[in-house]
Amino acid sequence: MKLTKVHITAFQSIQDSTEFKIDDVTCLVGKNESGKTALLKALYRLNPINAEDGNFNVTNDYPRTKVRYRKDVKAERRDPAQVVQATYALEQDDIAAVQKVFGPKCLVFGPKCLKDEAQTVTLCKGYSNKLAFKGLNVDTEATLSHLVRAAGLPETITENLLAKKAQDMMEIFESAEYLHTDDSNQLKDKIRRISESSASDLIFDEILRDRIPKFLYFDEYYQMKGQDNLNALKNREAANQLEDSDYPLLGLIDLAGLDLDELINSTRTQDLIAELEDAENELTETILPSWSQNQHLRMKFDIRQALPDDPPGMTSGMNIWGRVENTKHNVSTLLGTRSRGFVWFFSFLAWYSKLRQDGKNLILLLDEPGLSLHAKAQEDLLRYFEEELKPHHQLIYTTHSPFMIDPKRFDRVRIVQDLSIKSTSDDLSDEQQGTKVTTEVLEATADSLFPLQGALGYDLYQTLFIGPNNLVVEGVSDLLYIQTISDLLQKKGKKGLSSDWTITPVGGSNKVPTFVALIGAQSQLNVAVLIDSQRRDQQKIENLYKKKLLKKNQVLTYADFVTSIEADIEDMFDVEFYLQLVNNTFEICLTAGNLPAGPPRIVKRIEQYMQDNPLPNGKTFNHYRPALYFSMNIESLKSKLDEPQLDRFQKAFDALNALLGKG
Repeated sequence: MKLTKVHITAFQSIQDSTEFKIDDVTCLVGKNESGKTALLKALYRLNPINAEDGNFNVTNDYPRTKVRYRKDVKAERRDPAQVVQATYALEQDDIAAVQKVFGPKCLVFGPKCLKDEAQTVTLCKGYSNKLAFKGLNVDTEATLSHLVRAAGLPETITENLLAKKAQDMMEIFESAEYLHTDDSNQLKDKIRRISESSASDLIFDEILRDRIPKFLYFDEYYQMKGQDNLNALKNREAANQLEDSDYPLLGLIDLAGLDLDELINSTRTQDLIAELEDAENELTETILPSWSQNQHLRMKFDIRQALPDDPPGMTSGMNIWGRVENTKHNVSTLLGTRSRGFVWFFSFLAWYSKLRQDGKNLILLLDEPGLSLHAKAQEDLLRYFEEELKPHHQLIYTTHSPFMIDPKRFDRVRIVQDLSIKSTSDDLSDEQQGTKVTTEVLEATADSLFPLQGALGYDLYQTLFIGPNNLVVEGVSDLLYIQTISDLLQKKGKKGLSSDWTITPVGGSNKVPTFVALIGAQSQLNVAVLIDSQRRDQQKIENLYKKKLLKKNQVLTYADFVTSIEADIEDMFDVEFYLQLVNNTFEICLTAGNLPAGPPRIVKRIEQYMQDNPLPNGKTFNHYRPALYFSMNIESLKSKLDEPQLDRFQKAFDALNALLGKG
């Protein structure tokens, strides 16, 4: 059975969420206090994995703004409010389970009980705390016919029953004493329930109710403490008074194949040690491989008699201590003292793995999963959702982190916002108040859209500007010159810069080390740089390979291809040619004789000249505009590019192409 739609009303900050669609994976995105947690908690109470969590409480849950509700219900002026309405689509195995009892798919015994196979059932629950359903499209006559024919009664009785309505069938059962066999009594009970309610109710109660997936809700409060008193844990379990943090610990103990009673009452040390080592191996192999942030971890368990100075609540009886060993450094620490991200991840996997091992039919509700995880670990968690959870369960999770949004699956995103928490909310109508869920981007506030913008920006960074082979240059001018001359060389039958390179301008030499460090951290990428060379930047250039950001042969400067020790890309051209670009761009007449002597870099000499001889009409010199002019007018300029100039670029491109696949 698959959840397809949800509609939540009259719960905490939610007056009317509006109906929203549920996918295999659904991501509820919104800022703090928008109502994301309220949505999950309301849905959880519809059919929780822990039955005791399933009640709505008017005092705690009903919106406080509706002050007359309690009085109106007490005075019977209104019915208890509905909170959750959830629609499920029946899957093929659900259809088959119904037809097996109430009417086969084949028409041997007449029409089937379900009128069509595109069946849905809608569950409803509110402050009456009674689960109701609606929506099954059932053929009552076909259902009765199948039940009667399948009961194995004498043919005359069968034909007599088939000629009657359900109410009249009951009279036949009451008058015929020989119909009081076990089979006929079961048939009688089914017919009575159909006559008193409906065939839909009977099918739901007998077949579908137990097939509804349970909701598993998990947030930071379910994180295990990593240590506990086994005697107290057993008492809480027996009294049905488990704390939130107990569930993952019990799941961990059960997943490891341990038993509370055996751990508490163990009489032989060697047996206990053997059991603990088996548990350590099991958990290390099943859970820790999913934690990619540190591959040198191993689970350890220690169970021993409590001592007087142990933590409060653990000073008598038997205690369990969960530890995590770092096999690289040969040191272990208490599980509860590890990073919050690790404890969350481990706690969730411990509980979930236990339930999955039990074959539970679950829909997972994760509130702010991975909130304490590093951005890269959040990316790993998304992959875990996709590869490990999605094939087995539907998943609904909340987030405000851009790294917990899959930019390739924005169709899974539902925007959650509450306009009434803004300071300008006084003019909102009643319909606009409270938490709303929408997929319409144009209806979302800037705060609500921010995580989506972050996710999209990160994806653009990863895909538009980054490729398997990345050539980092300082600015857009470099990009224009390189692309234009590469194309010119190829048209001349020579080799230009390989199209396997993705050229990425980063906006200045001071940004090159940071950018290289960011993309170079991804081990699968090949990165090289082609940058300006000047004395004051020499240390930055050397640090790119001295600090092992890149190999030395992956750091190229324009000075490597000219005779000067300092050079920009403009110095790859002859002085006269570059001055022609400047003159045509800015409509001036500048010659080499006008320029001051000294700096070897042509751009620097032009800038010094412009300080005393500013451009007319308030224009300012920048080296981007000549590059743009060059790229737009290459057809008229190419005849003035002689072989020595092209050879300098050719050598640079050859050096870069030789690095492909060698990063």
